[in-house]
Amino acid sequence: MTQLDQQVASRLTRFYMIALAVIAVLSLSGLLFIKRTISTHYDDSRVVNVAGRQRMLSQRLTKLAMLRIQGLSTADTVSVDSLLHSWSQSHIQLRNGMLPMEKQYTVRKSRQLDSMFTHIEPLFQSIYQSFTRINAPQTTPDEKKAALQIILQNEFPFLQQMNDIVFQFDTESFDRVKQLERIEWLLTVATLLTLLIEGLFIFRPVVNHTRHVIRRLARSEKALQLVNNHMEVSNRELEATNQNLADSNKKLLDTQQELVRTTQEKYQLQLAEDTVRSAALLEGQEEERRRFARELHDGIGQMLTGLKLHAEKLKSTSFTDEKQRLRFSELCDLIGDTIQTTRQISYNLMPSTLSDFGLGSTLQLLAEQTSRSSGINVVFSGPTDARRLNPAMEIGLYRIAQEALHNAVKYADAQLIKITLQQQTNKLLLTVDDNGKGFVMKPVPTDEKPLPASNGLENMRTRTRLLNGVLTITSKLKKGTKVRVSVDLSNNLN
Repeated sequence: MTQLDQQVASRLTRFYMIALAVIAVLSLSGLLFIKRTISTHYDDSRVVNVAGRQRMLSQRLTKLAMLRIQGLSTADTVSVDSLLHSWSQSHIQLRNGMLPMEKQYTVRKSRQLDSMFTHIEPLFQSIYQSFTRINAPQTTPDEKKAALQIILQNEFPFLQQMNDIVFQFDTESFDRVKQLERIEWLLTVATLLTLLIEGLFIFRPVVNHTRHVIRRLARSEKALQLVNNHMEVSNRELEATNQNLADSNKKLLDTQQELVRTTQEKYQLQLAEDTVRSAALLEGQEEERRRFARELHDGIGQMLTGLKLHAEKLKSTSFTDEKQRLRFSELCDLIGDTIQTTRQISYNLMPSTLSDFGLGSTLQLLAEQTSRSSGINVVFSGPTDARRLNPAMEIGLYRIAQEALHNAVKYADAQLIKITLQQQTNKLLLTVDDNGKGFVMKPVPTDEKPLPASNGLENMRTRTRLLNGVLTITSKLKKGTKVRVSVDLSNNLN
């Protein structure tokens, strides 16, 4: 019993310092991996944008060369020399693996990308030299026409190979993100194993040791009582002994309370780390959607628009066969449909109306588009000119409504879907209600641990939790389903 409080405190401190150190190392490792991969992914996005711009610059140079040879004027006042220099420098920088912009970006290339750049180099040099001859003042008109013919012959295979390079850059960037997910899973498993080992080899021995100490104290107290009953001792000595026992019990209780507090702090730390991870993954997804939307609109969209313009010019050509004319008309219609589909995909990835007009107008447009595409009556009710929220809240609420509407269209067999937005002074309510077949609700987890976004419902729960809101899903068979999100707007107005 000598220095019992010091023994217990020393043992608890030693065990918990080890356990908390392991948890802290795993948590910091996860945060560092996330930060490093997000930075790398941002650099990869810039590289993909520059690679995609090469296709546009080559087409723009070709257009200017054709207009110059034919003696036609154009609204494009950019200098051909500067445009050609920018196109050449970007190609050389991408090939050499170093891209100086607002900072120095490293172009991460695999052997396959090196091989693709080696394969495209002859086409690039041929086109570049032809542009140089056309731009040279001493070149004769016949030599310029010959150079233009070489450009037109090599432009299509150059664009095809450059397109393959852009998609290869994008694929390798996506593979690096998947690698981060695997590392995060390994860290999560390691954390769970650490908690399990901590429970088996730290909590349990500490509890047993505490129980043993309490039993020893209880036996000591009984022994003192027997001594008091059988022996006449001094009252002062007895009171002093009892006081020592009381102090020991108080210190033991304080130690137990400290144990509970430390456990709660560790649990809160784990919750905070999981929240940061979920927010980072969702932010990465939204950034990836923005990049793909820009790529579709600025890259493929522009190429399709150019193709449509060329096709429209050929409409004035007389066809010797009526079947050829009909096929060409169908081709023009197909190009128009492809442009419209590309714009719709770009809008679905990241709607521009959300940043321009706000949540209400975007939800109204979502309802109209879904109603046209699915044939289901989708009705929006709510303000379209309400106060703007911060961008993170607007995109979060839009994704929740989009997922709920997608589930209703795909699974509910509904005839009517209502989207309701109610924005008050300090509160916002978003409701998606359908009259479909409904489903049997599964029990909602009672713990506060963040859920991984593995399906639509879990994704909505995660986004709602990150907005500090409340998600309620009610459904009955043959009576429809209602998804309701309530968010406090005290600190979320833009």
